[in-house]
Amino acid sequence: MKYVANGIFSSYMPLNRIARKIERIIREEMDAIDGQEVQFPVVMPASLWQESGRYESIDKEMVRFTDRSGSPLVLGMTHEEAAVSLVRDYAQSYSKYPFMIYQIQTKFRDEARPRAGLIRVREFTMKDAYSFHTSQEDLENYYAKCHKAYENIYARVGLPEVISVASDSGIMGGNISHEFMLLTPAGEDSIATCKECGYRANVEAAECIISDQRAAVSDELTLVHTPDIHTIEDVCKFLQRGEKNSCKAVVYQRNLDDHYIVLFIRGDLEVNETKLTNYLGCEIHPAVITGECGLNAGYIGPVNLKGDFTVLFDRSLESLNNLSCGANVNEYHYTGLDMSRDLENAEYHDFAKVQEGSICPHCKKPSITVSRGIQVGNIFQLGTKYTKSMNMTYVDNTGEAQYPLMGCYGIGIGRLAASVCEAHHDEHGPIWPLAIAPWQVHLSAVRSDNAEVRAYADKLYAELQSNGLEVIYDDRKVSAGVMFSDADLLGVPFRLIVSPRNMKQNIIEIVSRDKSFSVNASMDAAAETVLKILADAAIKSDKK
Repeated sequence: MKYVANGIFSSYMPLNRIARKIERIIREEMDAIDGQEVQFPVVMPASLWQESGRYESIDKEMVRFTDRSGSPLVLGMTHEEAAVSLVRDYAQSYSKYPFMIYQIQTKFRDEARPRAGLIRVREFTMKDAYSFHTSQEDLENYYAKCHKAYENIYARVGLPEVISVASDSGIMGGNISHEFMLLTPAGEDSIATCKECGYRANVEAAECIISDQRAAVSDELTLVHTPDIHTIEDVCKFLQRGEKNSCKAVVYQRNLDDHYIVLFIRGDLEVNETKLTNYLGCEIHPAVITGECGLNAGYIGPVNLKGDFTVLFDRSLESLNNLSCGANVNEYHYTGLDMSRDLENAEYHDFAKVQEGSICPHCKKPSITVSRGIQVGNIFQLGTKYTKSMNMTYVDNTGEAQYPLMGCYGIGIGRLAASVCEAHHDEHGPIWPLAIAPWQVHLSAVRSDNAEVRAYADKLYAELQSNGLEVIYDDRKVSAGVMFSDADLLGVPFRLIVSPRNMKQNIIEIVSRDKSFSVNASMDAAAETVLKILADAAIKSDKK
């Protein structure tokens, strides 16, 4: 893989071969659930996205431009609009349903912070599928089938440990969605799991439930001088109170008009910006607090807060008392804040990020743990979000016009390859699972300048290929150390070593890349031995 620009790469042969094998597995699983492969355009007219309403709602992630005639166009970052456009003239009768179409296509999304090689990029290849249904029950049944197909895909590429978690639908829309996550410390997402009942969700979607108790006696609301103290940590230290006994303000602005949103939350918790964005129905950014805005930075509190602000309260504060908070006066804070007494009209919503030890929304036990993970796929029940906005209808069996329901199912090819590498590697390089390895066998001719070594290695190479094996043949005139080090970096599952020393013993050495075994085979039976080892390895892989 070669860096071209931020989040944009050219790829070399090993990765291309791995990607093609992943695509083949995905195609087989999509075809098995009656998918029909199509091809959508990379460049689309803006009018499609204007129909759905996403042309205006999506921010800078989507690339917009005009052609030479001045017609507005977009680069495809996803293809819901294109899918509806393709089938809405075809599927005008209930008798055409259900059906699913899918593609494997290049996309471009102008990510603000590309990172981690192929994990978060701007240009990427993705399989996306779209199903169409005449009832919620049918959508749910197909959604379950696709969920199972995804499990099959991850098992076949060498990631049986992938789990599915409830997630936020984001720009895709819809009410129900799941992400498939590979749990790893190198992950970019955080996953909340319950060890007691098996509950799993992305922290962006996980409900935050915490345990807290109201003090028996409420203190008076008291103004306290807190000179040159701004942060919640410093305030709590100065007042000799824990952060759990504080009410902090977190301030945002709407992207559209820079209107201020002031969110109050318990001092030890973090704001879940996805929950906040979903509640507000608009994009936001951290506020820039100016002297003219009416907010006193470092001293913002909910009592006597005056100004044209949207004021919100996280439910972590509900019914609490004896809290510290800003007093909206420079260098002053309050102690003794009683939410029920001092802010009796406050409404509370879940805006907090779930944390270690939170209460599980399902079993109600304080058993939530938070782990890191890489998202390797997602599925959504979109409902009528796109068919309704784009006026796609069909005539049902009673002659009435109806909007079909949609499902959406995506897997990033490069991201999945990178995730397999993350899960299967050692200090020397990747260890590719047999099903997606760029080659099955790495033939190393040590001392290829030796006529006997060269002759036998050439003969073995031809014999392995004639048996249908994928073989990379290293006949360079380099040292054995360099040859083996490079072989480790390629990560091919099995290495065959032909060398003068081995040939004197009439053997070749067969070594697995994961170092789990090394066997010697007679030169006459080398190809036969390799075929048997590969067959046994394939059987073991299928059983995992």
